[in-house]
Amino acid sequence: MSQALYRKWRPHLWGQVVGQEHVVQTLQNAIRGGRVGHAYLFAGPRGTGKTTSARLLAKAVNCLAKELKDRPCDHCDHCQAVNDGRFLDLIEIDAASNTSVDDVRDLREKINFSPSQGRFKVYIIDEVHMLSTAAFNALLKTLEEPPPHAIFILATTEVHKIPATVLSRCQRHEFRRIPLHLIVSHLKELA
Repeated sequence: MSQALYRKWRPHLWGQVVGQEHVVQTLQNAIRGGRVGHAYLFAGPRGTGKTTSARLLAKAVNCLAKELKDRPCDHCDHCQAVNDGRFLDLIEIDAASNTSVDDVRDLREKINFSPSQGRFKVYIIDEVHMLSTAAFNALLKTLEEPPPHAIFILATTEVHKIPATVLSRCQRHEFRRIPLHLIVSHLKELA
């Protein structure tokens, strides 16, 4: 079965993320210090690593490696399950096609259930700026009083469309365009 190149070469470890060292370092420090937040906003242009970094954070908080500095290890059952798309406590939502308030209310009903595999249930909401106003209001209630086992990672290319009330409840990380010389260098490594 053929596989898209972006999936084949998607980073599986923090050290493989190119051009976003400022974000990677901050997230690694949070994991090592046991200070992982309950809500993150990853903002930046398409193709800069927002979804990949969100998946890495989900792996890291649920990784079975004993040492915090080794998370994600990419070898344990949980890391492999995330890589294979079969980790039950990683819920990826495409807000572009799930924009309604009912979609967010459904999420709110399910969030109170404890994680079934890992320590945390991680919700990655991609293209979050596409949510309706009513959906944002419903999401806000969840962000205000999240259960201790839930982490939200909101990803957007259009941060100006996110309500200030939602922004104020998230740790914001700006993803920058990757410089051309880093792209060329990385492609040479892969070739």
